[in-house]
Parts: sequence; structure tokens; C-alpha cells
Amino acid sequence: MNTPSGYPYNETPPQPVRPVVANVAPPQSGSQVTYAIIAVTVVVYLAQMLSQSLFQGEDLPFDYLGKINEFILQGQVWRLITPIFVHASILHIGFNMYALFVLGRGLERVYGHGRFALLYFLSGFAGNVASFFLTPNPSLGASTAIFGLVVAQGVFVFHNRKLFGSQHTRSALINTGVIVLINLGIGLQPGSGIDNWGHVGGFLGGLLFTWLGGPLWQIEGVAPFYRVVDQREESQVQLAVLAVLVVFGGIAALRFFIH
Repeated sequence: MNTPSGYPYNETPPQPVRPVVANVAPPQSGSQVTYAIIAVTVVVYLAQMLSQSLFQGEDLPFDYLGKINEFILQGQVWRLITPIFVHASILHIGFNMYALFVLGRGLERVYGHGRFALLYFLSGFAGNVASFFLTPNPSLGASTAIFGLVVAQGVFVFHNRKLFGSQHTRSALINTGVIVLINLGIGLQPGSGIDNWGHVGGFLGGLLFTWLGGPLWQIEGVAPFYRVVDQREESQVQLAVLAVLVVFGGIAALRFFIH
């Protein structure tokens, strides 16, 4: 005997299949390092403006922190990092801090506080070393470190392309390339005053660090509760730091040697 619906009375009609919703929780931390860097950079810029106001245009923070080859060759090697804290104008610091605010918060959440700080300062170091080696002109600004953040975003998506998908990965890499090329193109304009060698160095330093020490995500857990775990080992991050220091420290040492 059949039911009016067409199914035998002793059988249950098949139920519609409901999709399983997976709760994936990626590893995240806050953005304290990003905000701290912005705060310190703004304070230094305020000190620059105060110095110029009190000492007839003399910029004492730049005098002691800027990338000036003559003083680096005299042993003031801190100038291979500290230029990221001094800026030439309100537009200069505004652009760089806006870029740090936009890029830094997201990167710090996935890289973690310590690794993000390493990324920022190693990129700045690499950029200033490249500038020190390749141009005699003084320079300043956080854009060396910002270029490291730009490439770090692209490398992160590429290394985790299985999670992000081919379309998102392709889009992210294209965006990274366009941003870099546009900024380098602006720096090639006559009279721009932009230190493109510093940008290239920051890009390469960030690339080297993130390629060897950036996050490698893997999904773990039981449905529907998944979590994303960073598979990158601490020893690999340490190796990435060492690689940047050896490569760009060696370039700086070579500049001392050929002086």
C-alpha cells in the first residue's frame, strides 16, 4: 500500500541536505605594535617641527636620526634604522602613516606582534642599507618599511593560496604589483626627491623575511568547529631574521669597505 505522496507507508521521505557551516577561527592578535609605531613617529615629527621653530629651521631629529652617509661611515650605524621615524613634511608623514594604518593592522593580526615588528624594522633596515649603498643623497621616511608591508601582504596570500583560492590570490598579487610599480614610477619623475633605492631595498628585505618566515596556515579541528593554525616554526622565523641581517648587513659592510 502506498501513501498519497507516493512513498511506502513504512519509509520516511528523504530529507533535504542542509549545508554544514564551518566556524573557522584564524589566529589573530591585536594591532598594538602598529599603533605604537604610529604614535612614536608622530611624536618624532612634532619634535622636528618644534626644533625648526626654535632653532631657525634646524631639524635636530633629522640631524641625529636621518640617513646621512657621511655620518654612517663615521660609525653612526643606528642611522640604518632610525630614518623610518623622521619625515620631511606633513604630507610625507600623513601618507606613510595612513599606509601603515591600513596595511599594518591587518598584517599584525595574522603575523602576530613580534613577527610584525620584525617585518617592519627589518624592511626599514634593508631599505636604508640599499639607499646607503647606492645613493649618496640623504633620506628619511617610513616608506622603506611600508614597501616591506606591501610585499608581505602579497606573500602571505600566495603562501596560503589553497585557503584563499586562485581568484583571490591572483587579485591580491596583481594589486601588490600595481601598487609597487605606481610608487616606483612616481619616484622616477624628475624632481620627485623620492629615494627609490630605499623602496626597492625595503621591498626585497620584506620579501626575504616573509618568504622564509611568514605565516603558513593550515585548517585543523572537527566539523563544524575548525580553526586555522600557523605551521611556521619559530626556528624558521629566526632563520628569516638572520637571512635579512646577513644579506643586508653584508651589503652595508661592503659599503664601508669600498669607502
